[in-house]
Amino acid sequence: MLMRTDPFREFDRLAQQALGTAAGTWSRPAAMPMDAYRHGDEFVVEFDLPGVDPSAIELSVERNVLTVKAERRPTLRDEHVEMQVSERPLGVYSRQLFLGDTLDTEHVHADYHSGVLTLRIPVAERAKPRSIAISTANDPGRREIDA
Repeated sequence: MLMRTDPFREFDRLAQQALGTAAGTWSRPAAMPMDAYRHGDEFVVEFDLPGVDPSAIELSVERNVLTVKAERRPTLRDEHVEMQVSERPLGVYSRQLFLGDTLDTEHVHADYHSGVLTLRIPVAERAKPRSIAISTANDPGRREIDA
């Protein structure tokens, strides 16, 4: 039998059960930790979803709002198993990101590996820096200036 002696951890577990966020309850969406950063010409978002089956992940984009939903389902166990400790949260995880107009939401690439969902969203062509040609009345030649 596994023994735990940390009274604060036990208090936290009881508080989670009372608030409906502990393992075994399916009433409230749980948190989905993420990192987001720009890497060159793409925006990268990484979500921690350990233990989530890839088929239980849904991605959608509507009006520049990216929605990620995932469900961690209980592990199938023999009916004669007596659970001693259950701290891994089960249920539905949900997160929405409001994407700017500078991102190309038509070409989002998603990859799931080792419990991390990685989304790569390219920067839209219209948002990338570009050069603009300038001509003058005195000089019919053109010179380019970076915008």
